Amino acid sequence: MATQLETLANKYREEHIARNIYNTEDKGYSSNNKNAISDGDEKGKGDNNGQVGSSVDIQSRIENMGRNFYNNNNTYSSNNKNAISDGDEKGKGDNNGQVGSSVDIQIRTESMARNSYSVNNQYSMVNKNAISDGDEKGKGDNNGQVGSSVDIQLRTENMVRNRYNMNNQYSMVNKDALSDGDDYGKGDNNGQVGSSTDIRLRTEVVARNKFNEKNGYPDF
Repeated sequence: MATQLETLANKYREEHIARNIYNTEDKGYSSNNKNAISDGDEKGKGDNNGQVGSSVDIQSRIENMGRNFYNNNNTYSSNNKNAISDGDEKGKGDNNGQVGSSVDIQIRTESMARNSYSVNNQYSMVNKNAISDGDEKGKGDNNGQVGSSVDIQLRTENMVRNRYNMNNQYSMVNKDALSDGDDYGKGDNNGQVGSSTDIRLRTEVVARNKFNEKNGYPDF
């Protein structure tokens, strides 16, 4: 005897089967069923003698193909007139050495016109605009001179302010490096170190200190 659960299950199964249009062996759903193949309705989409898709798919494809002017008789490839550079805005591929769309060609022409360097005047380390010859362009070494005209001017001004040169090189024995009573040098000079300001401050501090060599601080 069926249980209450089995009874309810059989009832619901019969209701679902009643709603299923694919319920007999001759009407079973398969790749050959009319609702599985593309025959112009919205249900089937499978291949039907070369036609695929539902009615909506077919309509959308027709509209898209209508907007696409490439077809079997006018395929898009590297040799198509819309793929090569022939003076219009579509093609950009190489065409006997010319590349780019009409806009690309125009911009390149304008840029080349602004460029003062060419095959006959190539930019290199020996170009007059690359070497230091007194103008503002070149900065490369030119018989020992480097820098643009502005660089040279600034260097000259800085060298004038710098009192150290080949005849007065700064080193640890230069008078401006030694402690000799001025405010420049601070290096050891026979036991004396520090600039004049350092020496004065040290003297003042020592004078305030009541402990010295003769009056050492008690060692507890």
